[in-house]
Amino acid sequence: MEKDCRIRVASPHDAEALLRIYAPYVEKTAITFEYEVPTLAEFTERIRRTLERYPYLVAETDGTPVGYAYANPFKERAAYDWAVETTVYVAENGKRLGVGRSLYAALEKALAAQNILNLNACIGYPAEEDAYLTQDSVKFHQRMGYRMVGKFSQCGYKFDRWYNMVWMEKHIGEHGAKQPAVKPFGEIAGDLFPG
Repeated sequence: MEKDCRIRVASPHDAEALLRIYAPYVEKTAITFEYEVPTLAEFTERIRRTLERYPYLVAETDGTPVGYAYANPFKERAAYDWAVETTVYVAENGKRLGVGRSLYAALEKALAAQNILNLNACIGYPAEEDAYLTQDSVKFHQRMGYRMVGKFSQCGYKFDRWYNMVWMEKHIGEHGAKQPAVKPFGEIAGDLFPG
């Protein structure tokens, strides 16, 4: 069942609500390899820093945030400008309702408008599914058109066990010899996400 949600650009004022979505992933899963829930100040800064260059989007239902997605640099060197790392988190009660799909579709549209070409996802991946980590994220990314491009074995340690990590990628544009420069998100945000 598709959840009816509105996608908008996040602001640092959303940090508290988005941190409530993220905290259970830190505390109860190996979906993120972060051990401690960030402070509100740190999480606020993460949103602010991302928005300087890339989209940070929120999905809301009836005015309440139910998920968020954003992009970060894949690498800092200029040659990687056309590649980003994508991330999505959905509230525990909003899973399997289409929120993640809606967020990633909006994120992809924004990144394409910036002239981004490569979307990369770094995903915790269990050798065997357990209470902390399943293969659901890989399956979600496959449904969104990503393909597997690499695997690192036993590189993440959380909850007294070792997890693998995989990279998946999706190309959303044509790679050319004279590639147009990447536009800052602020230049295109108003056209894609008015008001």
